[in-house]
Amino acid sequence: MDDLSLHVLDIIENAVTAGATNVEVRITDDERQNLFMIEIADNGRGMDKETLKKAIDPFYTTKTVRKVGLGLSMLAQAAKEAGGKFGVQSQPGRGTKIHAHFLHDHIDRKPLGDMAETIAAFIAGNGEKVDLTYHHRKGDQEFFFCTTEIKKVLEEITICHPEVISFIKREIRDGLKSISKRSKI
Repeated sequence: MDDLSLHVLDIIENAVTAGATNVEVRITDDERQNLFMIEIADNGRGMDKETLKKAIDPFYTTKTVRKVGLGLSMLAQAAKEAGGKFGVQSQPGRGTKIHAHFLHDHIDRKPLGDMAETIAAFIAGNGEKVDLTYHHRKGDQEFFFCTTEIKKVLEEITICHPEVISFIKREIRDGLKSISKRSKI
């Protein structure tokens, strides 16, 4: 995968497959601490210890449409290649937490990519059945987005409606631009 946002999309899609109704995505972009971090948590089925060990193996998958499971293993590899670390915590019935830490200035750290597009695409396909929270911190600035709040305002209109998805994409892009401009590195 060319950028980290595609890893995020793959993992949050897997959360839905695992029965999650709440997904939280956190991005921390901190040049001062030389840290770039992705954290994803869900309230899905979770994994037992044996499945958790297998989950990072690219040749293990629970999917029937392909024989490899590249999501976690590729993110783990991307983190390690950029001088970082990767971890997964999970318990049956309690969900899963994934964290990938990267050295911010490492030459092999992949770019984040288009998170507005990633989040909007996820909501377009899953927004009615899953609540998503997206928290992005850059330096000392923060952007926060939550589908629960949007759903309250929409009332009769579905969050998956194309005009709503366009609005969401614009809001996220504007929010991320705003924190980038104001951030004190």
